[in-house]
Amino acid sequence: MKCLVVGHLTRDIILHSGVKVERLGGGAYYSAIAATKFCDVEILTSVGKDFPEEWLEGLSRMGIGLHLLPSKVSTVYELHYLDNNRRDLRLLSRATPIDAIPEGRYDVVILNPVAGEIPPELLRRLTGRARLLAVDAQGFIREGRPGKVRLSHIDASFLKGIKVLHGDTSELGYLRNFAPSDVEVLLASSGPESGKAYLHGTPYRYHPVRIDVRESTGAGDVFLAAFTGFYQHCPFIQAVKRANAFTALFLRHRNLEFPMEDVGELAAEVRVERA
Repeated sequence: MKCLVVGHLTRDIILHSGVKVERLGGGAYYSAIAATKFCDVEILTSVGKDFPEEWLEGLSRMGIGLHLLPSKVSTVYELHYLDNNRRDLRLLSRATPIDAIPEGRYDVVILNPVAGEIPPELLRRLTGRARLLAVDAQGFIREGRPGKVRLSHIDASFLKGIKVLHGDTSELGYLRNFAPSDVEVLLASSGPESGKAYLHGTPYRYHPVRIDVRESTGAGDVFLAAFTGFYQHCPFIQAVKRANAFTALFLRHRNLEFPMEDVGELAAEVRVERA
């Protein structure tokens, strides 16, 4: 199975418990590494010369194909963690928008923008190029100006008809002209708390496994990619359970070096019920 993930790879400056580190990030990065468990993955992104070459080489070593669009600068975020789940987020610089797509068709396309880099027109162009189109809402509602990240209401009618849409419950309220029944699956997550998943507009509540984590960066992006992967061959409720378990194991280990058998075992602890 062939998958294309679209969005900015980022340089993330993490401030946590008095420690400062810089590392590879972005929704596209976390969705892509999770998707490697299910399919052959390519990333379409734009980065500047300030983006570390060794990070790109690391992705290539993972077997991820790269389609790199040129930019003067890369997208850089500063993430200041207040605790393990709450953070202040600042945009320091933004790479050029993504305005071109590779030739050919894909089984799955995941759009995971972080700073308004994907225009709605690109989504429309990709609709006919994939069997399944999955989207994360966060980057469509974030303002792309440097500084403290702010969210804006958008006309979300361009999202109607896609297969899978994910967003944090605090983000989905910024989507106007949109209802859960406008997409096949809507995933409304709320960090470690209970979330909702809609199938053709019918709501279900899911209760994630409780685990201790040092930080939650990438959780929603991994959840989206994992659900999309499992949904290819699992019923809806089973895909929700397994995606939650998969995300919990990623957060526990901060890597994907766990057997899929562990996912199945942990999924049995995830409760899903009609809301």
